[in-house]
Amino acid sequence: MKKIVTLILVFISTFSFSQEVIKNVDAATFKKMIEEKKYILIDLRTADEIKSKGKIKGATELDFLDKNAEANIEKLDKKKSYLIYCAGGGRSGDCAELMKKQGFKDVVNLEKGFGDWKNKGFEIETK
Repeated sequence: MKKIVTLILVFISTFSFSQEVIKNVDAATFKKMIEEKKYILIDLRTADEIKSKGKIKGATELDFLDKNAEANIEKLDKKKSYLIYCAGGGRSGDCAELMKKQGFKDVVNLEKGFGDWKNKGFEIETK
């Protein structure tokens, strides 16, 4: 009986650790994930930031500094998978935590943000 309980505890702990909600990844990994086309890509920067610096091609704009940002995030489908980014990783890290609290199951954060993406020479689009 003791072995069965131990096996169950090992299984539960392994399963719970493997179900990580938030993943922080580098720009190269983020790029590969975009190419998989199974994620919704969201740019959390302001309209002025996007206008002046561009954005990752195909990203939906959702200004995390907007007063309605939390409500707009709440409206997203929690069952879908999201790739999120901001300028340097701070806002997107905060947004990832918010999404986790709101019940999202799969959120991937571009750890060093759009600045790192651009510095690596990856494709951007401008308005």
